Amino acid sequence: MFPRLTPVTKALLIANVILFLLQQPFLLGMQTFEPFMLQPLQQGFDAFSPGSNFQPWQLLTYGFLHAGFGHLFFNMMLLFMLGSPLEQVWGEKRFLAYYLVCVAGAGLCQLLVGTLLDNPATVLGASGGIFGLLLAYGMIFGKQVIRLMFPPITMTVRTFVILLGVTEIVMAMTGWEPGVAHLAHLGGMLFGWLLIRYWRGEPPFNKRRPPGPPGPRKRPNHLRSVK
Repeated sequence: MFPRLTPVTKALLIANVILFLLQQPFLLGMQTFEPFMLQPLQQGFDAFSPGSNFQPWQLLTYGFLHAGFGHLFFNMMLLFMLGSPLEQVWGEKRFLAYYLVCVAGAGLCQLLVGTLLDNPATVLGASGGIFGLLLAYGMIFGKQVIRLMFPPITMTVRTFVILLGVTEIVMAMTGWEPGVAHLAHLGGMLFGWLLIRYWRGEPPFNKRRPPGPPGPRKRPNHLRSVK
């Protein structure tokens, strides 16, 4: 049973789909959006120069562009499934803030590590934000049991998220899946974890936190019977 779409989740879905359509050759084309993809740091750092490879806004705009239909479909499917339950728990403003922090954090990790390892690459896609949502879902609804399609096994959401994180670490270290920004995936999860701990007033942050729900005070009805 699919969740009811909430306003911010719906807006994010629409924005990603519209921009993907505009990227197609019969409309504006991919080259039009190159200034909005996450470009590597090369030839020094001059963020506000027109000829610079990197521009600050790219830490957010890259997360709304996709390289192909499969890339878009996978990310939007997970946003559709995970976004509304989390938005119902947190509210619209906090959910949007969380998602954008994960997108920017993922881009920052990819940018910095890619520079340190001298492995520059242009990055685009919502995966950093999506992996942040996966992390949040695992922390909040971790005891729910899900059944995977392949392999056909059951496990808790928390176990699935942990295995997914470990897989991303292995992929990033070994390079088994080239062309995929595994560091951005891990960065999205890292920044999502830090933000949730900040909201909860847990280490490494102090016990003060901004007003608002730190976690699930009441689960949506459609989630209580999920097996």
